[in-house]
Amino acid sequence: MTAYAVAVIRETRFNDEVAEYLRRIDETLEPYSGKYIVHGGPYEPLEGAWSGDLVVIEFPSMVEAKGWYSSDAYAAIRALRTSNTEGDVLLVQGVKPGHKGGTSLVDHSEPSRRLARLYKGEPVSFIEST
Repeated sequence: MTAYAVAVIRETRFNDEVAEYLRRIDETLEPYSGKYIVHGGPYEPLEGAWSGDLVVIEFPSMVEAKGWYSSDAYAAIRALRTSNTEGDVLLVQGVKPGHKGGTSLVDHSEPSRRLARLYKGEPVSFIEST
C-alpha cells in the first residue's frame, strides 16, 4: 500500500546548504521509487491559518518510505535541511484503492479493534482464546 513522506515547513532560511539539499535529494529517492506529489505552493487556504510550505513524497509502500528516510544517502544530506528549516516531517500510510470515508466506522472486526488498541499503546493479545 502506498505511503507518503509529508513535511510541513514553516520557515526556510534559503542558502547554499538548502540549494545543495535540493540538488541532491532526487538521487536519494530514486532507489526507493519516491516521487514528489506536492512541493511547495501555490496554495489557497480555505479554513484556518496556513503559513509555510507542504511537501508530499509518494512511495510504493511504508517499507520503501522508511528505507529512504533511514538510508545512508539521505542521512548524508538531511542536516542540510534540518539546520536551515523549521517544520514537521512524518511518514503516513496511504489507503487501499476504493477507500471510503466511512470505512473505519463499519469495520468493527476483532483484528481492527486489536490494531486500534495497539496504536493507542494499549496491551494487545494476538493469541485467539478458545
